[in-house]
Amino acid sequence: MNYLKSLLPWIAFAVVATQFDWRWSGLTGLAISAALLLLARRDGRKADTLILEWSGFTFFALLTAVAFVFPASPLKTYTGALTDAWLALTAWGSLAIGQPFTLGIARTTTPEKFWDNPIFKRVNVIITLVWAISFTVGGLAGIALLNYAPHATAALIALKVVCFAVPVAFTIRYPRSVRARAQEAA
Repeated sequence: MNYLKSLLPWIAFAVVATQFDWRWSGLTGLAISAALLLLARRDGRKADTLILEWSGFTFFALLTAVAFVFPASPLKTYTGALTDAWLALTAWGSLAIGQPFTLGIARTTTPEKFWDNPIFKRVNVIITLVWAISFTVGGLAGIALLNYAPHATAALIALKVVCFAVPVAFTIRYPRSVRARAQEAA
């Protein structure tokens, strides 16, 4: 699943953030984002398949700069929620410009003859919408939780897992459901 590779910097950031200072978790996310972009470009991947990678690179570059210049910044407390908020902005932004971030990723595993099919495009709009909603809920709930119960680590982890697992499951199941309905109608 290409989505997981695209989200690897975010996952690594979350893991490192639980053990180390935010400077090192930001730097880890930045290094992995840069490596993924270099590998993808070397492999000839097109820009529309790299929206999450470019978004991650930008976020982690900004976060790392802030973390090293202002290590005691109040943002430090909210970095976990800010990652979801940034991903929400990425997803909503990709929808707003008519290029859902899942479309480019889906094209890497879908035959080219389907790329201009309105159903293919609609499926990716809906999948991106589910990711956008999940990231938004994760970001807002994370900010609230960190504000009112900053030591509720189990709740924060559960929130992250749910807000990741729901769109992953939907991304897997929804296209299958649409294909099955199309085959029944044919």
